[in-house]
Amino acid sequence: MSVEKSGVVIETEGLSVGYGGRAVLSGLDITVRAGQVVSLIGRNGVGKTTTLKTLAGVIPPVAGKASLWQVPANGPLQARAKKGMAYISEERSIIRHLTVFDNLKLGGAKASAVFELFPELESRGKRMAGLLSGGEQQMLALGRCLATSANMYLIDELSLGLAPSIVKRLLIQVRAAADAGAAVLLVEQKPTLALSISDEGYVLSQGVVSIHDDASNLLKRLPEIERSYLSLGELTDVDKQQ
Repeated sequence: MSVEKSGVVIETEGLSVGYGGRAVLSGLDITVRAGQVVSLIGRNGVGKTTTLKTLAGVIPPVAGKASLWQVPANGPLQARAKKGMAYISEERSIIRHLTVFDNLKLGGAKASAVFELFPELESRGKRMAGLLSGGEQQMLALGRCLATSANMYLIDELSLGLAPSIVKRLLIQVRAAADAGAAVLLVEQKPTLALSISDEGYVLSQGVVSIHDDASNLLKRLPEIERSYLSLGELTDVDKQQ
């Protein structure tokens, strides 16, 4: 689906998300425009992944409204994907018993385009995806999505379990996709990583959005965010090296 740059792609109004009719996050008012990376930041269990699953059509909303491409969000994941949505879950969204080439073919991505983004995958084209390193698996998952015609990306915890150098390479490509006109909603537990490539950020705490601001301003408020909402005890060495 074609979207004008700067046009609203994702918008929620009073959205509540959760399971079994019980909300874990309430009153979400989120906007993501074409050409933007917007981050959802918060500790584990705050509802970041649940929000992405709701927008992707994996689970229904508890209450409120969500619009994609300026029309009410409806239909399952497959229907939204056909309209131009790509969803990368925290499970890395690859089929482990298929080769790299087969994963790309199944995802409708041109192998040459993916190998241009992540050259090391080319020599591993015939290898089973489950035998790749964690970083290579994430490159495969992200590269497969970026090499399609998607104009909206829902990305969950790219940094999970990966070295900082790998994460930075992944995030560079996410930023490039937004600069080319896509809308990106990025879920992260690590604030510095996410905000370094974002335009805006929403900090989630105690079931609501606690802070919404430009990414540049949020980076200046990291000590406050880490202390009040993420707890320094949950930060990893990746955060401390940023």
